[in-house]
Amino acid sequence: MLPKPHRLLREKDFQKIWGRGRSFYAKSLGFRLLKNNLDISRFGIVIGNKISKKATARNKIKRQLREIIRLKLNQIAPGYDLILIALPSILGKTYRELEAEAISALRYFKLLKK
Repeated sequence: MLPKPHRLLREKDFQKIWGRGRSFYAKSLGFRLLKNNLDISRFGIVIGNKISKKATARNKIKRQLREIIRLKLNQIAPGYDLILIALPSILGKTYRELEAEAISALRYFKLLKK
């Protein structure tokens, strides 16, 4: 479970990132990033009904993405808000494939410490 201080929860925060954030899209994930001037990085996950009508499928993807972030949390640079957006091609992806895409995006934004 991703610790609560590292989660984006308020609609206002999401709207600010949508409006002013930088974006990057991989095959099955999209990313929006904005500097937040805090001592921690926060993450939000967006999975719409277009991905799957089944809540269980959407929730499974959310759990996997949160776990990927949680395991890399100590390697991610602080001070950013990041939204992960699931794209329709995410269905059928394995955990390892999702992990590889998320890590490549973190490297693209230069958020991953070496």
